[in-house]
Amino acid sequence: MSLDEFLEEWNNPSPYVHVQTSGSTGVPKPMSVEKRRMLASARITNDFLGLQSGDTALLCMSLDYIAGKMMVVRALERGLRLLAVEPSGHPLAVASEQSSSALSFAAMVPLQVYNSLQVPEEKERLQQIRHLIIGGGAIDDALASELKTFPNAVWSTYGMTETLSHIALRRLSGPNASDWYTPFPSVTLSLSEDSTVIIDAPEVCATPLVTNDIVEFSSDKTKFRILGRKDNIVCSGGLKIQIEELERQLRSHLRVPYLITKRPDEKFGEIVVLLTEGSIDEARQICERILPKYHQPHAYLRVAQIPLTETGKPSRHEAEKLARLFKDDFLI
Repeated sequence: MSLDEFLEEWNNPSPYVHVQTSGSTGVPKPMSVEKRRMLASARITNDFLGLQSGDTALLCMSLDYIAGKMMVVRALERGLRLLAVEPSGHPLAVASEQSSSALSFAAMVPLQVYNSLQVPEEKERLQQIRHLIIGGGAIDDALASELKTFPNAVWSTYGMTETLSHIALRRLSGPNASDWYTPFPSVTLSLSEDSTVIIDAPEVCATPLVTNDIVEFSSDKTKFRILGRKDNIVCSGGLKIQIEELERQLRSHLRVPYLITKRPDEKFGEIVVLLTEGSIDEARQICERILPKYHQPHAYLRVAQIPLTETGKPSRHEAEKLARLFKDDFLI
């Protein structure tokens, strides 16, 4: 969808905008969301970040998904100057060609941030962004370590299509960098019986949303951190193994793209499977050295490319489908 097409939809008489979920855990689903709630979400973010009319915001994400649409709505709500560039892996290279003005606000996925850090001119411009929010994927330890040194505010976002983008942020830069997300003041969080977070955000969601995200609250209940997703648990031989936790433990050791998934197994119920773009033997040796014995993968699959969604997130659904295709270790 082009910017003109979205603005045409935004300005039509309908009170709704059509969006679709990212598809990271399944098939993308179409949704209709209320424009008034999108405006409310935009106002909350603009207020939190202190954005003012005339500030420059960079739109470098696809308008097919909520993250891109909300950047436009934030600009409309606050009177921001919107600098729109074609979504790419190096958005700041294109943005620099169009304008040399300092950016007040930008939203990117981790891959765009990583790529920008590899080019000195782009890295310098990235550091000059007053507020940079990052969503749509995990931020690994190496990236977080580099972002911590940034002079301006860098934030990791928590949210989903159903919450009209983020409802909580955590600081990645400066002395206040943290592993804990702080929800916006208008948001109330609680835990379900399965320890998944329930989001009550009446300004953006008509009813409380029961998520699949397993979280831990801080001792004073004002912050939370994400442990993983309920549907990303491998029930293997009586153990419950959180996929994201295994990936976190391997992050600083496996240097090639990889992904943990699962498949059914007659003996164990389910088994852990590791997909890698690198050497199976190297991956196995690292897992045997780093992971507890009963958390190690039972199978390793070498793939040409880790499956991703259109928005660049790991496609858990496609990864599990790949793992089900093979009964033994296999080289693709």
